[in-house]
Amino acid sequence: MVPELPVSDSPSIQVGAVVRMVDVAQSFHVESLDARGRLARLGPVLDEVLSAHSYPAPVTRLLAEALTLTALIGVTLATDEGAQVTLQVRSDGPASLLVCDYMAPGAIRGYCGFDPARIAGLSGDADLPSLAGSGYLALTIDTSGEAKRYQGIVDLDSPTLQDVAQRYFENSEQLGTWLRMDVRHDAVDDRWLAGGVLLQHLPRGEEGGPRLFAKEHPDEKWRHAVTLLQTLTAEELTDPSVGFDVLLWRLFHQERVLVHEPFPLTKGCRCSIERIQAVLRQFSFEDLMEMREPDGSFRVNCAFCSRDWIIERPEPNDR
Repeated sequence: MVPELPVSDSPSIQVGAVVRMVDVAQSFHVESLDARGRLARLGPVLDEVLSAHSYPAPVTRLLAEALTLTALIGVTLATDEGAQVTLQVRSDGPASLLVCDYMAPGAIRGYCGFDPARIAGLSGDADLPSLAGSGYLALTIDTSGEAKRYQGIVDLDSPTLQDVAQRYFENSEQLGTWLRMDVRHDAVDDRWLAGGVLLQHLPRGEEGGPRLFAKEHPDEKWRHAVTLLQTLTAEELTDPSVGFDVLLWRLFHQERVLVHEPFPLTKGCRCSIERIQAVLRQFSFEDLMEMREPDGSFRVNCAFCSRDWIIERPEPNDR
């Protein structure tokens, strides 16, 4: 049952579910504007992921944006247990590798590899070209059931990750897309907060008439939806005291909006002895001997959570 966001004079709207202010993602449908959207906000989970490494400010912001984007994409798969979204950025810049993934119904994790010497000269709000240089963003979606996989790739030739992602959606899904992500540091509580909103114009089949969105001549409803979203401030998007119900009311209080149940987001690193052993079994015995510690064991570090795993030397008959 999809609860309706009613039109009323009240600034607080009950939608049949308690909406958490942070670490949550939610889908919605602006029915009267033929648009569908998603919201995501990260708080404590973001701090957990970032605390695994000593990331400098520009890398922190980039990784926070990537985690927010991953959550925005993943929430549509939240009811597909085991479905996974993987976002990867590879480049020749100071931040050369960025990986985030979402495992349904809401586990996220992320890591960014960077060159400290090259990052040192960059400001906290450095743009994407300064951080990543030339490279690409790859998005992989794996669904459960019939094990279907979809992958798309787009070049990093835009000033922000937000711009790259928006271009990816418009090119790969052929839908009008509006994306906004904001990241800020709360100096009072010493915490990071991030928020994002993604809105897309619903497609229409050829038999039903022309497509609802065309770059040259955008639909009037779509122009109106984008105009409303452009009034959104960074504070509203990241503020834990502003629930999604209130946010949607401020944006679309004159429209018919349906909201889906929100899904909590958690830090979800999946490293384990079994997974590490499975990776080690892929190497030849000779390679394993070169990788071992002086005492014959193996020390493996998980890049996502920074945990060290100590594994005893596997015997030949264990391979």
